[in-house]
Amino acid sequence: MLGADGRLLDVEAIDAHYGRSQALFNVSFDVGRREVVALLGRNGAGKTTTLRSIMGLNTVSQGAISFEGNRISGRRPHEIARSGISYVPETRDPFSLLTVEENIMLGYRDGSPYDLKRILSWFPDLAGLIQRRGSQLSGGQQQMMVIGRGLAPGPRLLLLDEPSQGLAPVIVKMVGRVLAELRGEDLSIVLVEQNLNLALSVADRIVVMENGSVVDRLSAEEGRRHPERIERYLTIH
Repeated sequence: MLGADGRLLDVEAIDAHYGRSQALFNVSFDVGRREVVALLGRNGAGKTTTLRSIMGLNTVSQGAISFEGNRISGRRPHEIARSGISYVPETRDPFSLLTVEENIMLGYRDGSPYDLKRILSWFPDLAGLIQRRGSQLSGGQQQMMVIGRGLAPGPRLLLLDEPSQGLAPVIVKMVGRVLAELRGEDLSIVLVEQNLNLALSVADRIVVMENGSVVDRLSAEEGRRHPERIERYLTIH
């Protein structure tokens, strides 16, 4: 089931707070089926807070968030996850005492198109580490593992926060290849990313944020033709 005009996700004029401090101001955007939407902006722009609000980890004080036509703002994170949304945080948060296999398969659901064999085909470096504990992996290996963990339940929407952060260029390229392949799946992605080239290579649309608000929207093609529209919101003044 899809929402109005075939949209999978609708974020409608949401505000969010941390205590008395307002973090989001009237944020609106939508995501269609099989679409990748990148949220771009400097650190502190509100991108992660937006993902956490979609996932129910931050309270939305105004506005509404709907998934497949059903309102999810105000629901608990585990209920939102069961509805078909996975969240891969920038902190990665591996389960340190579980093996790589156990980490990936923790949320696996019968019928998911992303079984262990398929996930390892995308991240072959993990195949030889499958019985190693999550805490024993490098940062890049952990990133591969937690992306796999996010895919294992078979979500229809993947929230992916800074997947290239702190990774070696070769790992960034691997992550980019996987994201490019996922574009052909029955899966939508909201991608938060500082790497502009990576974002423009995999996204369909760009939403630019600054100081907790949406300040620009453009297609990835427009972003490639006019990167200055985005770059001015990524550089430190």
